[in-house]
Amino acid sequence: MIDTLRLTAEDAIALVERGEATPAELHAAYREAIDARDAELHCYLTLVDSPNGATSIPIALKDIIGTKGVRTTAGSKILDDYVPVYDSTVAERCKTSGLSLLGKTNLDEFAMGSSTENSAYGPSRNPWDPSRVPGGSGGGSAAAVSAGLAPWALGSDTGGSIKQPSSLCGNVGLRPTYGTVSRYGVVAFASSLDQIGPVTKTVRDNALLYRIISGRDPSDTTTVDVPPVEIPAAEDLKGLRVGIPQELNEADGIEPGVAAAVKKAIDLAAQLGADVDTCELPRSVEYGLACYYLIAPAEASSNLARYDGVRFGPRVDANDYYEMVARTRDAGFGDEPKRRIMLGTYALSAGYYEAFYGQAQKVRTVISREFAAAFERFDVLLSPTSPTVAFELGARTRPVPRPALGVIDTLDCS
Repeated sequence: MIDTLRLTAEDAIALVERGEATPAELHAAYREAIDARDAELHCYLTLVDSPNGATSIPIALKDIIGTKGVRTTAGSKILDDYVPVYDSTVAERCKTSGLSLLGKTNLDEFAMGSSTENSAYGPSRNPWDPSRVPGGSGGGSAAAVSAGLAPWALGSDTGGSIKQPSSLCGNVGLRPTYGTVSRYGVVAFASSLDQIGPVTKTVRDNALLYRIISGRDPSDTTTVDVPPVEIPAAEDLKGLRVGIPQELNEADGIEPGVAAAVKKAIDLAAQLGADVDTCELPRSVEYGLACYYLIAPAEASSNLARYDGVRFGPRVDANDYYEMVARTRDAGFGDEPKRRIMLGTYALSAGYYEAFYGQAQKVRTVISREFAAAFERFDVLLSPTSPTVAFELGARTRPVPRPALGVIDTLDCS
């Protein structure tokens, strides 16, 4: 019997190469694990039965990654019946490498969220404690890998959607440098921020999957050539320069347990021979979040305009075109996409474009330069991925109680 819970992707590949398991047997083992536990965790939105002539191990893909002949919903009812007629580049590269598709994993609608509770198909759960969230937006991919329901998976990251759920589920998540992995065939959220990356049990697994998906793609003009990914045999970190951004490691709200775990990682890096020193990212920390919440919604407003009842998804009939579009979008989009569309449309509107979106683009350049300066001194920067551990389902989605009218009447609004 194959123990999928403890099996790394590298171990699974070795089983196939030694002839101890066939790709079909591995696929079947993971499907058995999914059948046993996914009803509780809700990692998957669509499952694929056949290994499709695979020569290697299975993989799960976040349901924002287009897959030919397999439903791709982006976690939204407005794409409930959408079946792509072509593969995304990353899906094609996985297929070319012999990987079989296990299924499409759950996510916050259009990757907008940090808990997977915004999915139109219900939340995923953290396999370590099903009363808690797995993070988001790619909680389905992270939970599936952590629970042994996939040896590895692909997610997308616009503002933390690979890194944060990987952290909350105890995995290794990589948001690659923009342009090193193709976005062709991926449902767009914010085009200048979106990136596809691996979710795995180990760093070595992560490097192996990144090697499969990275590199220039003629279908995505933002991509670049990537040097061959090398996996060093040495287990020390001699010569590695590690920077510790003070603003990110000393911020308010970091739980003591999280701070202790990060300190342990810093101490271990030093013990393994890394050169560790502090650094500063003052502008990035002060302006980064505001910058993101202008750029991402503005680009989302533009990208999601295509879902109008004409070209994609279901249509709500009405007396005229404009009413049909309004009714379709109202019925098809959940609350979070509606919020971001409205915010982004406002930021792009006449008279406000330069003050909001244009200014945010200038701030992004400042942030980019600040990080570039830090990476002249360091190879990596180390900080908490999330300031807290996984929170309980519903803890941050419950409506805030409204004050009584009598209290409102006594407020000084001058």
